[in-house]
Amino acid sequence: MKSFKPTSASRRSMTVVTYRGVLSGDKPHKPLLSYKKRQGGRNNAGRITTRHQGGGHKRMLRDVDFKYNKFDIPARIETIEYDPYRTAFIARTVFADGERRYVTVPKDMKVGDTFIVSEKAPIKTGNRLPLGKIPSGTFIYNVELRPGAGARIARSAGNYAEIVAHDAGYAQIKMPSSEVRKVIESAWASVGAVGNEEQRLQNYGKAGKSRWKGIRPTVRGNAMNPVDHPHGGGEGKQGRGLRRAKSKWGKPTGKGQKTRTPKKYSNKFIVSRRKVGKKR
Repeated sequence: MKSFKPTSASRRSMTVVTYRGVLSGDKPHKPLLSYKKRQGGRNNAGRITTRHQGGGHKRMLRDVDFKYNKFDIPARIETIEYDPYRTAFIARTVFADGERRYVTVPKDMKVGDTFIVSEKAPIKTGNRLPLGKIPSGTFIYNVELRPGAGARIARSAGNYAEIVAHDAGYAQIKMPSSEVRKVIESAWASVGAVGNEEQRLQNYGKAGKSRWKGIRPTVRGNAMNPVDHPHGGGEGKQGRGLRRAKSKWGKPTGKGQKTRTPKKYSNKFIVSRRKVGKKR
């Protein structure tokens, strides 16, 4: 992490990830770039459906490959680049047949390293193979939930899942949330952990940097009026006046409360629920 001399109030606590020595400094590969119109958290009727989004710097969308559907063809990392749409760094890779794709960079891989997507691949950082071929205790990332559907789990900076057991055609995976879940062994995963693990430690230092990122301000519920939030109202600085914390729409939130749908279709795949609250 990089910190700064306290030349201003915001610089005093500001910390950023050190890019020098990690990123290769190359410009993005134009054929893999596109523009995505930003909605500012609004739906097709123009109404805000996701709060705290809007503004921010212009950015180009990198076409990152989460399908990994080029089998048994080795690939080499050409560059490591910053992606404004995700916390993880991305790598431009060139396959032996000449095709180039962006992929998320695992920890400890650098320019010049190689990987392969194959059922016969060795257990080595960056290689991708079916869950049934990966031994218990291995850290994995970019995990599929259904074969061929593409990576869904453990994709952000510093994240990884762990295979804890194999049983009856399923691999039991400990998720980043501490939940243990069964995933069919024919689904694929990459060996290792996503890089840029220091990302969660950085401090923006000032409100303006959040606005550059497209993050709009968050107002506390107990600072609102009763008509606007269940926690609102009261003379002076009041507590919420409720036994359990609620969202703006009256649903339980925070403080270790269970928010999962009781009859969710995937409940049968959950071996152990995630640990929440202070005791986690």
